[in-house]
Amino acid sequence: MHNLYGHYPFFLCLEEESGKSFGVFLMNSNAMEVILQPAPAVTYRTIGGVLDFYIFFGDTPEQVVQEFLELTGRPVIPPYWSLGFQLSRWDYGSLSEVKKTVERNRAVGIPYDVQYTDIDYMEDKKDFTYDKVKFSELPQFADYLHEKGQKYILILDPAIATSKRVGNTAYDSYDRGTEKNAWVTESDGKTPLIGEVWPGETVFPDYTSQNCIDWWVEEYELFYKEVKHDALWIDMNEVANFKKGSNKGCADNNLNYPPYTPRILDEVMYSKTLCMDAKQAWGNHYDVHSLYGYSMVLATEKALQRVFGENRTMMLTRSSFPGVGKYSGHWLGDNAANWNDIKWAIPGMLEFGLFGIPYIGADICGFFDDSSEELCRRWMQVGAFYPFSRNHNAQGYKPQDPAAYGPDSTLLKSSKHYLMIRYTLLPYLYTLFYKAHTTGETVVRPLLHEFYSDSATWAVDRQFLWGKHLLITPVLDPMERMADRKTHINMYLPADKLGLHIRGGAILPTQTPDVTTTYSRRHPMGLIVALDDNNQAAGELFWDDGDSRGIVIKHVTHAGYKEPNNLKFENITILGVPHPPKSVSVTHVSKGSGTGNSTTTVPNNNIEYNQAKEVNKHKSSNTYLVEWELMVEDYQRFDCYPEEHADEAKCKARGCIWKPSSIERVPWCFYPQDYGYTVKTAEETDSGMTVDITRNKKYRSSGRPGSPDIDTLRVEIRYHSSDMLQFKIWDPATDRYEVPVPLSVPAAPETDENKRLYKVLITNNPFGIQVIRKNTGTKIWDSSMPGFTFSDMFIQVSTQLSSEFVYGFGETEHPTYKHDLNYHTWGMFSKDQPPGYKMNCYGVHPFYMGLENTADAHGVLLLNSNAMDVTFQPTPAVTYRTLGGILDFYMVLGPTPEMVVQEYTTLIGRPVLPAYWSLGFQLCRYGYANDKEIEDLYRDMRAAGIPYDVQYADIDYMERQLDFVLNPEFKNLPHLVDRMREEGMRFIFILDPAISGNETHYPAFVRGKEADVFIKWPKHLSDEIVWGKVWPDYPNVTVDESLDWDTQVELYRAYTAFPDFFRATTATWWHQEIQDFYENTMKFDGLWIDMNEPASFVHGTVGGKCLGDQLLENPPYMPRKTKKTILLFIKTLCMNSEQILSDGKKVRHYDVHNIYGWSHTKPTYDALLNVTGKRGIVVTRSTYPSSGKWAGHWLGDNFASWDQLYKSIIGIYKHTLNMFFGITLGSHFTGADICGFFNTAEYEMCLRWMQLGAFYPYSRNHNGKGNPRQDPVSWNSTFTEVSRDVLNIRYTLLPYLYTLMFESHTKGNTVIRPLLHEFVNDKATWDIYKQFLWGPALLISPALDKGARHVDGYIPNARWYDFHTAKDIGVRGQMVNMPTPMDHINLHIRGGYILPWQKPENTTHYSRRNPLGLIVALSDSGTAQGSFFWDDGEGIDYFHMQFCRSHECLYSNMLHNANVHELIFL
Repeated sequence: MHNLYGHYPFFLCLEEESGKSFGVFLMNSNAMEVILQPAPAVTYRTIGGVLDFYIFFGDTPEQVVQEFLELTGRPVIPPYWSLGFQLSRWDYGSLSEVKKTVERNRAVGIPYDVQYTDIDYMEDKKDFTYDKVKFSELPQFADYLHEKGQKYILILDPAIATSKRVGNTAYDSYDRGTEKNAWVTESDGKTPLIGEVWPGETVFPDYTSQNCIDWWVEEYELFYKEVKHDALWIDMNEVANFKKGSNKGCADNNLNYPPYTPRILDEVMYSKTLCMDAKQAWGNHYDVHSLYGYSMVLATEKALQRVFGENRTMMLTRSSFPGVGKYSGHWLGDNAANWNDIKWAIPGMLEFGLFGIPYIGADICGFFDDSSEELCRRWMQVGAFYPFSRNHNAQGYKPQDPAAYGPDSTLLKSSKHYLMIRYTLLPYLYTLFYKAHTTGETVVRPLLHEFYSDSATWAVDRQFLWGKHLLITPVLDPMERMADRKTHINMYLPADKLGLHIRGGAILPTQTPDVTTTYSRRHPMGLIVALDDNNQAAGELFWDDGDSRGIVIKHVTHAGYKEPNNLKFENITILGVPHPPKSVSVTHVSKGSGTGNSTTTVPNNNIEYNQAKEVNKHKSSNTYLVEWELMVEDYQRFDCYPEEHADEAKCKARGCIWKPSSIERVPWCFYPQDYGYTVKTAEETDSGMTVDITRNKKYRSSGRPGSPDIDTLRVEIRYHSSDMLQFKIWDPATDRYEVPVPLSVPAAPETDENKRLYKVLITNNPFGIQVIRKNTGTKIWDSSMPGFTFSDMFIQVSTQLSSEFVYGFGETEHPTYKHDLNYHTWGMFSKDQPPGYKMNCYGVHPFYMGLENTADAHGVLLLNSNAMDVTFQPTPAVTYRTLGGILDFYMVLGPTPEMVVQEYTTLIGRPVLPAYWSLGFQLCRYGYANDKEIEDLYRDMRAAGIPYDVQYADIDYMERQLDFVLNPEFKNLPHLVDRMREEGMRFIFILDPAISGNETHYPAFVRGKEADVFIKWPKHLSDEIVWGKVWPDYPNVTVDESLDWDTQVELYRAYTAFPDFFRATTATWWHQEIQDFYENTMKFDGLWIDMNEPASFVHGTVGGKCLGDQLLENPPYMPRKTKKTILLFIKTLCMNSEQILSDGKKVRHYDVHNIYGWSHTKPTYDALLNVTGKRGIVVTRSTYPSSGKWAGHWLGDNFASWDQLYKSIIGIYKHTLNMFFGITLGSHFTGADICGFFNTAEYEMCLRWMQLGAFYPYSRNHNGKGNPRQDPVSWNSTFTEVSRDVLNIRYTLLPYLYTLMFESHTKGNTVIRPLLHEFVNDKATWDIYKQFLWGPALLISPALDKGARHVDGYIPNARWYDFHTAKDIGVRGQMVNMPTPMDHINLHIRGGYILPWQKPENTTHYSRRNPLGLIVALSDSGTAQGSFFWDDGEGIDYFHMQFCRSHECLYSNMLHNANVHELIFL
C-alpha cells in the first residue's frame, strides 16, 4: 500500500457487460489519498489546489483511454531499437566488467540491443562526469556497441553534488548551476536547499525554472560531446533525498506539517524528499512536489532535442505525472527478486497503459536480492513480452544476465527462444506503438478491454494482451491457469515454456529475427494470418526508418515512407487453411499520396499453413491489403490427353484418370500423382549430379503408336557458374540427335556451394528436379510433377513456376507481354506465317524469363530444335512437349531481369554490333516496278529533308526472282546505287535461299550442284534433290496474277533446290556467289535474307509425295501450329530430307528444320564482312537462339492495322527478352515493318506508326506488292513534316542508341527495354507493354489507338524530364494522362543520366561530322552519369567514354579525346 514514484489521480470504471465505461481524472498535483468502498464509492482527499475533474465516457474501455490521452497527450513513439532486449546492472564496478557482460551475451547469440551503465560509471556518482580510472574508455564505449548494432544508455540523477571533483578540482556543473540560480531554494527563496543523495551533499535543480532548464540543456550537451550515448535514463526524480527535508531539517509550519496528512510513507510529508516549504518557480514544493519528475522530463526533452536533433532517441523516467508519456517511458522501479513482484509487474504495466505510458516494464529477475534460476527463467520468459524489456539488478547481488547462467542452461535457451519470438513480432509491437501514438490505443492491455462482455475477464491480471491479438500467459507460480472462451483450462508449461496464443481474426506482421534490431530490420517481413470463425482476419503494419524524429507525421500525412532496407514480405504463416494457397500478396494501399499502391507477392514455398479452415480474401485496415487464393484442386491436374477428341476410354488406355471438371479448360484426363520416372541411382559431386531414372511401369505406355517409351534415362546436372546451371536428360543407350548450336559455358564448373545462387534437389517418386534460389527460398523450377514422358518421338515434362509472371517463348504473336496462364498452348515450328494469334511464325525460341514474387528474375532455355509446344496452366505451371532430341535445359539466375539477359547472352553469344548507318531510317517496298521508282523516291525524300540512310530492293530487282540475277527493268540500279552511296546513302538487297533448277544456264545452281550443296533424300531412298517451289519463275513465261495462288505456283513457279548451310562447302559456295554479284553486278552494304524457315510454296516436295517414314511428316503427337491438324511438311520441306552437319553427321530435316535459318545466317554474315570489308548488317527472318551474334531481325509480314502497333512493342520486347532483344535470340537490332506490310495503311495509323517506328532499333518502312505507297513523302506535307521532325529526334539521339548497341554487344545489356527491367521492384511495371525504354534513360510512350489525342502512361518512380520542354514533370510512380496531338510522341529523360547527342542531318554520313553534345538530366541528388561509345561506324576500332556529373562539375573518362560541343543540363 506504499505510495511509489509517480502520481496518477485517474481511474477507469467498466459499467456493464456491454463494454460501456467511463474514466475520471482529477487534475490536482497535491498530496492526496483515495478511499474505495463497497457501496461502490470512491472518496478523494487532497490537501491543496482545486478540484478540477474531467470525466470521459466511452462505449469500451479502450475508448475511455483514448479520450483521456486526447486530453493529456498521446504517447511518444520510441525508436525501433528501444523495443529490443536490454541489459543493466547497478555497480558493474568497471567498464571491463560491462564489456565482459556484453561479450558473453553476444557469444551465446541472444537478441540484445541495449547496454546500460548505472551511477557507478560516474566519478563519485557526480552527474556529467565519468570515472577516469575504472571507466577510462567510456567515451569509446558507444562506438564499441555500435559496431555490432547495439546502443548505449546511461543514467543521470537530478541531485548535484556540492563537493569538489577528484584532485580537489572544481565541479564545473555545480558551479555553473549556482551562477544561474538553478537550484530549489529554502523557504526564503534565495538559499539553495541542501540535502544528501548518492554523491553526498547535494543541491536540487529546479526544473520549473527557465534558468535551470537552460543550465540542464547546456550541461547535457557538454557531457554528450565527451561521452557519446544513444538515450538517457533519469532516476531519483520524485525528488529523492536521503535526508528528511534538508540537512537542516524542516520548519514547523502548515506546509511541512499540514492539518491533514494523507496515508503516505512514514506519514511525514518530507520523508525521503524536500521540505514542503521549499521554493520553486512554479510555487511551493508543497504544491508541485508530484510534478518534479514531470518538470525534469520536460527539461530533459529539450536537452535530448538539442543533442539528437532529428534522431528519435529515448527517455526513461522513474517519477511521472499524466502527460509524461508524450516524452518518456517508465519502469516500475526497484522491485525485488520474488514471486510476488513478478506477479505485481503485470497489473503495474496494465495501469501505466491506462495512464498513457505504454513504454513500460519491470526490472526482469528483480532489482533487489538474488534471483533463483527458476524465478529468473520464468521472469525472462514473461519479460520478453514487456514493452520495455530490461534485465536489471542491484549492487551486491550476483549477475543475472542470461549468459551468466551458462551456455547450456535451460534459462539461457528459454530466454533466447522467447526473445527470438519477441524480435520476430517487433513489427507488430512497433505498429501497436504507432497506434498508441496516433490514436491512444493501449499496447499492453488487460483482457477485459477486448472481452468486456465476458465478466470472467474483469479480474484477470495474471495474463495480458499485446494489442488485440496476442495473449501472453506467463508462469507466475506453479500450476498457472488461463481463460479461453469462458473456460479455464490447464496448460502444460514446462520449465522452458510460457503460454502464447494468437487470436483468430488477426494478421500479425513479423520479421526474421537477429541478434539486434539493426540486423533484423534488414531481413524480409512476413505475416502470421490467423483466421477467425468466419474465415476472416485483419491487421496493420506501420513502418518507417525507426529513428527519425517526426517521421510519424510524414507517414500519416503522406503514407509515402519508403523503407531503405528493401522492405518486402516473404514468409507467410496462415493458420486455418486446408490447402496451401495458390498465392499470397501484400499491397501497401496509398492514401492520396499519388504514389500508387505497392504490392509484394510471396513465394509459394514461403507460405506455411495448417489444416483448419478455408479463406479467400481480407483487408488489413486501410494500410495494407492482403489477398490469397486457395489452390483449386483441379488446377493441379496435368493433361494426359492434349490431343483433340479426348474421352474416358482413350484416357484410361494411357493409365490416366478421367474426371470431369466444371472449370473451363481444366483437363478431364490427367496423370496420377506418381506417373513418370523414379530414381534408381544418384551420385553427387561438387560440380553437379548424375542420376539414373527408370519409368514407373505401374502405368501403361504413353499411348502413342510408333513412339515407344524409353524406360531408362540418364540425368546430368552441371553447376556451370554461380548463376548458371544445366540439366540434361537423355537415353544413354541410343545416339539421339542433339542441337548442334554451340554455347559458351565456363571451362570449369562452380564447385564452391557458397558462391552458387541456387541449390538443386532431386525428388525420387516421381522423379523431378527442384531448383531453389538460396537467398529467398523460392523454387524457380520444380519438375516433380506427374506426367514426365520420354519416348522416341514424344517427350513431355512439366514444371511448376515460381509465379504467374512469365515472358518469352516464340516466335508467336502475343496480345500481352506477360503470358496468360489460363491453359494456353503456343507452338514452336518455324514457318512462313505472317503474325497472327497463336500462329507459329518464322523463328523458334524455347526460352522464357520468370519473375519471382520477390522481384528476382531467372531465365530458362530448352536447347531443343524439334517441333514443340508449351502449355501454361494456372497452377502456375508450364508443360513442354517436343517431338524428338533430348531435354537439355540451361537456367540463369539473374537475379535482375537485366542480368538474366546478360547471363543468357553470355551463354548463347552477345548480339552483333551493327554499322552506325544501319541505325538510320530505312525504306523498302515489295513491288517497285523499276529502278526509276527507287530513284524518284530517293529524290523526293532528299527534297523533303527527311533523314534517311538506307534503301532496299526486294525480289523485284531480280530477274524472275532468281538470286544473283539482275532484272532488266532495274538495269540502271547499279549506277543509282553507286551515286546514292557517294552521297552518303547505303543499299541493301534481298536474297532467298531457294535456287531455281529449271534454268538453261544459271551459274548459282550449276556451281551449287557441282559442290553438292543442295538438300537431298537419304541415299537409301534416292540420290535426288528434294525439290520445292518458291519465288523463282520458269523461264519464258508470263505470269497471270489474276489466277489463284495455288494455280500460279503450279503453272509458273520453277523447281527450286535448298542449300544445306550446315555444310562447309555450302558456306564457300554462298560466299562465292555473293562476291561475284558484288564485284560484277552491283555494290551493296548489307544483306537481307528471307524465306529461310525454309519456306516452300508446295507441301514437302513437288508432287507432295515425301519419301520414307511417314511418321516423320505426321508424328504421333502434333504440336500446336497454325492448324493443329496440318502435317509438318506443309509449306516447307519433307521431314525425311537429309542434311549433313559440319562434322559429317547426317541428320533429318525433322530434327533441324527449326535451325535452318540459323544455319543460313552465319555464312551470310561472314560473306558480307569478307566481301565488303566493312561491318554492315544482315537482317534475317528465321532465327534461333544465338542468331543475334550475326544478324538483326524484323517481325515479318505484318498487317496495316492498329493492333499491330502495340503488338510490335511486345514483339520487340520478346526479341530483347525472348527473341527480339537478346534474351533468347540475342539480337537487339529489331523492328516491325512500319505502317504494315499487308493491306492499305490508314493515314493516322501510318503517322502514329512513323512516330513509334522512329524508336525501333531497326527502323524501316516496308509494305507489300499491290498496296499503295506508304513512305513519308507519299502522303501530304503534314505527314512529311511530322515524319521529318520525329526522325530528326532519332538522329539527334543516335550516339546514345549506338552506345546502347555497343553495351549490348559487349555486356549483353538490352537496348529496347521493358520498364520492369529498370523498375522491377515496382510491380505496376510488370504488366506494361505499351511503353518502352531506350536503355535505362529514355522513356517512349507512343499513341497506339485510333483517334487518341491523350496517352495514359505510367511514370516510374524516378525524376523525369519532358524531352521536348526539358522540364521536370514533377510526378512519379503513377499513371499520367499525357496530351498527345498528332504531331507529338511522348518522350521523357530519366534523372541521373547523361545522354550523348549530335546535330541531325539527312544521313548519318553527314550527322557524324557534326559536333557532339551531352544532355545531362540531374537526379534528385543533383548528379548524373552516362557513357559514350564511338568508332568509325563500320570498322573494328573504337573508343569508349564515361561521363559523370557531380558537385557542379562534369567529369569524363575516355580512351581518346572527343569534341563535346554543347552540354544541356536538365
